[in-house]
Amino acid sequence: MDYELQDLAVGYGSKTVAAGIRATLREGQLTCLLGPNGAGKSTLLRTLSAFQPPLGGKLILREDNGQALEVQECRASVLSRLLGIVLTDRVSIQGMSVRQLVGMGRTPYTNFWGNLKEEDERIVEEAISLCGIETLSPRPVTTLSDGERQKVMIAKALAQQTPVILLDEPTAFLDFPSKVDTMLLLGRLAHEEGKAILISTHDLDLALQTADQLWLMGQGQLRVGPPRQLAEEGILPRFFQGEHIAFDAAQLRFCIRWN
Repeated sequence: MDYELQDLAVGYGSKTVAAGIRATLREGQLTCLLGPNGAGKSTLLRTLSAFQPPLGGKLILREDNGQALEVQECRASVLSRLLGIVLTDRVSIQGMSVRQLVGMGRTPYTNFWGNLKEEDERIVEEAISLCGIETLSPRPVTTLSDGERQKVMIAKALAQQTPVILLDEPTAFLDFPSKVDTMLLLGRLAHEEGKAILISTHDLDLALQTADQLWLMGQGQLRVGPPRQLAEEGILPRFFQGEHIAFDAAQLRFCIRWN
């Protein structure tokens, strides 16, 4: 399933942050949303997550058979099976194990009491295995490190079995090895599980090295393309230029300019 932004306008109240946005979040790809502070990344992500309505345009979820669903017209119960959301909020639930938290991803499919059937249990186990957190499964959520917690939340989103997963700063507060592990995990899930995954992030260098597509947001616009293409077109350095910032297009990396 692809997620299409058709002439989208986003903002809050009477203020438009960005308009005329055309882009497609494609299945099987890891896409990173980048931009300076205040560019509107959080507003765009909230709009894509259906937490707030767009100010204009349409959001379309398009299935492989061509059938189109307009997000604004879908019930919450339908969207919960299509959109998985991973936020930066710390989840600290007393008395809940990792496995129980991952099992909450099955909520859109369970009965009123949230009882997991055999098939639900199998899906939970598979999500835990895909994220490589089998040893964490029996542990209380409150004992997890930030990196472990983030992998658990990703596993919960996988257990939800949505074709689209949206993540807000999934590498925030992580040490560098955990950042790398998280980005590689998300890339693998996109490629091997056919998910359309969008990450809003400030980890610029990691995004350049792992993303299939970049969405660059700034000055009320969204520029879209593979990292290499945006570098060759000179778009990347313009988005993150500064007196002490240099961009190495050959290596796809930003460096400090000392003089």
